[in-house]
Amino acid sequence: MTDTTKVQDAAGGAAAEEPDAAAREAFYNRRQRTTTLVVAIALILVVALFFFMITRPPTEGAKPTSLGFSLNSFFQWIGSQNPLVQIPIVLIVFGIFVALLLLLIEYAPRSGRGYFWLRLAACFVIPIVAFMLLRPYQGALLYVLLIAVILGGVLFWADYRARAGAGYLFQLVLFTAPATVLLLVGLVYPAIATFIQSFFDKTGETFVGWDNYVWAFTNPQGFWSIINTVLWVLFAPVVSTVLGLAAAVFIDRARGEKTLKILIFMTFAISFVGAGIIWELQYDYRQGEQIGILNAIVVAFGGDPVSWLAIQPLVNTFFIMAVFIWSQTGLAMVILSAAIKAVPPEQMEAASLDGTNAWQRFTNVTLPGIRPSIVVVMTTIAIGALKIYDVVAVMTGGRSDTTVLAFEMVNQQQRFQSYGHAAALAVLLFILVIPLIVFNVIQIRKQRQIR
Repeated sequence: MTDTTKVQDAAGGAAAEEPDAAAREAFYNRRQRTTTLVVAIALILVVALFFFMITRPPTEGAKPTSLGFSLNSFFQWIGSQNPLVQIPIVLIVFGIFVALLLLLIEYAPRSGRGYFWLRLAACFVIPIVAFMLLRPYQGALLYVLLIAVILGGVLFWADYRARAGAGYLFQLVLFTAPATVLLLVGLVYPAIATFIQSFFDKTGETFVGWDNYVWAFTNPQGFWSIINTVLWVLFAPVVSTVLGLAAAVFIDRARGEKTLKILIFMTFAISFVGAGIIWELQYDYRQGEQIGILNAIVVAFGGDPVSWLAIQPLVNTFFIMAVFIWSQTGLAMVILSAAIKAVPPEQMEAASLDGTNAWQRFTNVTLPGIRPSIVVVMTTIAIGALKIYDVVAVMTGGRSDTTVLAFEMVNQQQRFQSYGHAAALAVLLFILVIPLIVFNVIQIRKQRQIR
């Protein structure tokens, strides 16, 4: 065969392979779209069944149905044992669970008829057993079985059609199942339950619509908790970051850098309860001999002692906010100091050769270089400000219009047993968190594009 013939055959083979590859790609894309559609329909059906299950009228005289034991009975049995016996029992049960999970992850995804039946059995048996361990009431048994069968069937079908091969999706789901279950039980379900609870009265039995949210914006406790929380989120992160950045810049050039940083960072190491007690003493108000620094200074100059934590409106809130800022400045300083040291010295040298002064180098070189760290610091402190509780509880107990959402939420639930009001405040707190999350996601995407 001549060289020309070989080249023609190679060109013809390559041309033949291209349509085959395109056809396979189109086939897999159609198959993936079909699988996605079926999974979406199944999940919608599962959500609908779960909704009907929890909203159905209670069945009189209904008794729980179980496999002879349940998680509830297991925990009750453990609680009746000696504390020294409880620990090894829990460890043994946990070890058995982990061992079974690892065995399925290791062996079930393999190819072969036996492993095929193992995956099929696991997809149906595991959901059914898991749901039955929750002891569904007789009226809900059918819903539970349907949900378990649908979830198992969809998992097996999607795994069988996976582009990476049967067993790949099964292994992936099993590997992520423990974390997913914990998120659903500890985060998703409480969030949904709290949102629903916010539309019911304090007992959780009578539907009241938007009354709890109206209360939050009209009642003094709810109104001031919202206003104060917004002020905390707006001022505390900015002031803490500015002070931390200033400390990082000036201390990096000072003698005894390590000692100074340790002293400033110690404020962050103190708990909010301890910080609140320390600063409450500084703000101490009494007639006679003064023990608080502020009033001692005022009295020394001939003034009358001032009740700093009772000055309204809003002034006392800023006095409490000062405690949080004092505590968080150390965190901001440490993170921003590390970021400043990571700015390439070549950029600073180039800017210096261009004849810029220190302030111009700081604004044009240092600040852009540490911008991601500034975003992280401000976001972290803002989230901390949103859920602040300890400082307010220790210093004022929410009196004199100093309450915040987190404190008032706990106060309404624990002190007044008003679960509807507490749930509404929790939802409002979640709404305030959303912009921070969105802002963080946007900044992360920008950084990825730059990289």
